[in-house]
Amino acid sequence: MDRITDKIANLAKALNKPVDPDNEYIDYKTLRKQYEAQANEEISQLQQRSKKARVEAIHGRSDLNPKWTFSNLVEDSDDVIEAVSIAQSFIAAHDDPAWRQSGSHMMIFYGDYGRGKSHIAGAIAHQLIDQYEISVLYRQLSTILEMRNFSFDFSASDNAGQRFREIHHELLNVDLLILDEVCVNESILKKNAQSWFGNLLRQRLVNKKNCILITNHNLAELENALGRYCFESIREYDTYKVRFQGPSRRDELTADHEEESSSATPRYQPNQVR
Repeated sequence: MDRITDKIANLAKALNKPVDPDNEYIDYKTLRKQYEAQANEEISQLQQRSKKARVEAIHGRSDLNPKWTFSNLVEDSDDVIEAVSIAQSFIAAHDDPAWRQSGSHMMIFYGDYGRGKSHIAGAIAHQLIDQYEISVLYRQLSTILEMRNFSFDFSASDNAGQRFREIHHELLNVDLLILDEVCVNESILKKNAQSWFGNLLRQRLVNKKNCILITNHNLAELENALGRYCFESIREYDTYKVRFQGPSRRDELTADHEEESSSATPRYQPNQVR
């Protein structure tokens, strides 16, 4: 049987077309493999761009402080050093597919004000986004509960219900949910809020999604504030408990130099939050 190259040469001769003897012809199977490889590469690039765009879009709505990074964190106390070590272990665990598929994981940052809980949680989020393209949502729980309450006002004309449904969808599906100020200034959440929050955590548990909760309560106070049903939802997670204790690490507000002339223009100097 004639080779395909011979057939092409005979056809070109019959049509009075020049034939390049050095021209290399590629059979159909080889050509198909090349096209499939090219298509797979283009699909992979498209998927990567799509995921990156989705992560950046969620990141843009996450309220993460851009200064919350490990490089900006002053590790000057035992509790902060230990918290950073646990945080880095949590981040590194994302390299293990078995760990990521083993279930839902939670970190609870609890303890005194001004110790760097939000900063470290934000640093975890930034690194997961940069290193693994993990989608992150950072919110204060009180803000979410207020939006939920407003969503029940059916006479409102600001589409509060629709906005809450959208945020609720993100709360359920984002890879890492960070909730700050959990039960801030609250000794006990209202029963309906306890039920809603407990259901949210349980649905994320089923979906194998991770959470970070940040609170100034100790664990006993947190259990009392959230209620038994909600706290039992937390117990279902593979939980890392990280305690922060000590005085606030934020610089105190100080008056301008008293020796300055009273005629000098007053200057506003905000306290620097580390």
